[in-house]
Amino acid sequence: MSLTDILSPSDIAAALRDCQAPDSFTPKKFFQISGMSKKSSSQLKEIFRILDNDQSGFIEEDELKYFLQRFECGARVLTSSETKTFLAAADHDGDGKIGAEEFQEMVQS
Repeated sequence: MSLTDILSPSDIAAALRDCQAPDSFTPKKFFQISGMSKKSSSQLKEIFRILDNDQSGFIEEDELKYFLQRFECGARVLTSSETKTFLAAADHDGDGKIGAEEFQEMVQS
């Protein structure tokens, strides 16, 4: 399964266009524009599984840096400050990585 099986390609493209400039990525806005914030819990779990590149059950900082590229391979890499802000916003238990439940909470809140 791919992200375009769950999210509209045009919504993904619009979300990526919105954050093309370095330091312009805002997770909440990206989730809204891409349509992720309207998806069911089971769909968000599937999106998380796709984004968890090494299938560890967590999205670590190294994977988070390439978040946009999981939606489109030509997309930019998140800056260090964007990555740290994203991680801090989702990592509720402070373990330095984002679990599936943390991801779902962030997208749906």
